[in-house]
Formats: sequence, C-alpha cells, structure tokens
Amino acid sequence: MAIKENAEKVKKYMIGEVVSDKMDKTIVVKIERTFEEPRLHKVIRTSKRYKVHDEEGRAQEGDVVEIYEGSPRSKDKYMYLSRIVKTKSKE
Repeated sequence: MAIKENAEKVKKYMIGEVVSDKMDKTIVVKIERTFEEPRLHKVIRTSKRYKVHDEEGRAQEGDVVEIYEGSPRSKDKYMYLSRIVKTKSKE
C-alpha cells in the first residue's frame, strides 16, 4: 500500500466562545460538546479550553470564533484563529 507524499492534511475546524483575551497574541476559547453516554443513554455536556494564536489581537472576550488546528506555536498552543463568527453585543 503506497502513501501519497503530497497529501494535504485536513484541518479540524471548531466554533467556540472567547473566555479570555488578557495574553499578548493569545486568546482562550471554550468549546462545548454534547454526546449521549452509551450505557446509560444520558446526554452529557463537556467543555474544553484551548489557547489560540491571534496574531492581530482581533477577538475579544465574549466573541464567538472559529478556530483550526495547526502546527504547534508553543508548549500548549496549537490552534489558530480562522474568523470571528459573532462579536459581543455592546450593552
């Protein structure tokens, strides 16, 4: 079985909410997912927080953003900001 050398890796895209923008060029995004537990058939909601590289510092706390997986930038930062889906409403 031959493996293609120039095969492009498919990027994982996720949508989540910015929970922190206090770091320089980095935001923290919370991704929530729901799934049904197989044995008990109970719906479970879990969340995970990702450190995301934001070069221009466009995203602010409360925004809904789209992120994707890429090459590691640091020890625990390997996600990148793709676009801002919805900005926080001004109240």
